[in-house]
Amino acid sequence: MNDKIVMPVWTFGLFIVVMNTTMFNVSIPSIIQDLSISADLGSWVISSYSIGYALSTVIYSRLSDAIPIRRLLAVGLTVLGLSSVFGIFAHEFHLLLIARILQSAGAGVMAGLGLVLASRYIPYERRGRAIAMISSGSAMAFGLGPIVGGLISEYLGWNGLFAVTCLVLVILPVLYRMVPKEQAKPFHFDVLGAALTVVNAATLLTAVMQRSVIWLAVSIVSFIAHASYLKRAKEPFINPALLTKPAYRKLSAVGFCILVLNLGNLFLMPLALANLFGKSAMAIGLMIAPGAILSAFLTRFVGRWIDRYGNLRFLFLGHGILAFVLALFAADLAASPFIILAGYICFSPAFSATIASLNNETSRILPKKLIGSGMGLLQMIQFFGGSFSVAVCGLLLAFQQDVPLVSAYRHVYELLLLVCLCSLGVLLWYRRSNHKELVNQAA
Repeated sequence: MNDKIVMPVWTFGLFIVVMNTTMFNVSIPSIIQDLSISADLGSWVISSYSIGYALSTVIYSRLSDAIPIRRLLAVGLTVLGLSSVFGIFAHEFHLLLIARILQSAGAGVMAGLGLVLASRYIPYERRGRAIAMISSGSAMAFGLGPIVGGLISEYLGWNGLFAVTCLVLVILPVLYRMVPKEQAKPFHFDVLGAALTVVNAATLLTAVMQRSVIWLAVSIVSFIAHASYLKRAKEPFINPALLTKPAYRKLSAVGFCILVLNLGNLFLMPLALANLFGKSAMAIGLMIAPGAILSAFLTRFVGRWIDRYGNLRFLFLGHGILAFVLALFAADLAASPFIILAGYICFSPAFSATIASLNNETSRILPKKLIGSGMGLLQMIQFFGGSFSVAVCGLLLAFQQDVPLVSAYRHVYELLLLVCLCSLGVLLWYRRSNHKELVNQAA
């Protein structure tokens, strides 16, 4: 596989898929007004895509253990592209919701199979730069999505956002031709296990996003039922062998925390810029964009450095920078909007390097037969971290309505800093365990 061509094209596709989340965030007020729906219904335009995206990511990854990547890619991008065409003409809420759900069913193929492809076909000594490139695509999408969404919504209307995602139909032939051919393998697909995973994810995300005790209770029951099923299933959808690996569990916890920090910060920065400094949506996007652009620019260097100096060094360095920026925001957020601009210029590249190192380290510790299911589950856990963070940050701000805005933001950033330090602690635990394991092997 010519990864010098495949990985940039794949990164562009992932950029479109991730931006499809952030573009719609700025258009929700227009959608609510144009379709005459409530804010609760409008939130499902975002949450339905989020839930489906998380689930399809792990499903495509799990299926890649037996079904050729090319075949899954063709199905996923075709569904995503055609549902985007359908969305351009969706002028009623139920049609819009159907379009978003179908989009999410196809979108997971880019996130789910990108890391599988890199882990399976790129040698470990070059894998870091490939995974760093994928991570930078996501970081760029998070930063530029609000700008692109705002421009398109203002001049073309929110239906025009679907036209951007139609571009995946252009890259499909290129990727289909260049991705290695594989032979299908005998595979028992655990329908009940997949259904339980869907129920677990959907109920948990719904409980968080809707802040519902009832949905939380349903989610807890579904997790108990799934745990009981795993004990007796022969080939379960969630491979229990992954959960028995302490190293994998620790890296998954770090991944959850890192996405809590990233999505929490991306949720808080626009609010602070708007409420503390009166910045418009376009001005907010322009202040966030430099960090995302720098992150993409540094990709080629960060990937090489990861390959040369190792994953753990960049995991610790990234955590240090993230902690410094969060501490800065907690202390001086209201001093100037340029504090936020400068902070995100440091935060975004640090996040990209950290998540790339984490994914690369996870691919290193997994045996080849577990890469598909392992990387897919890791990404779903990371995605839950981001969704959980946004919901909790919003809830914490709502609870502090009687507190000055500056203090409210400070308290939330202090909590994010605590999460960062906890993640660093887990990472130290992981390194110590690895060191002991190497010493025992040498003995």
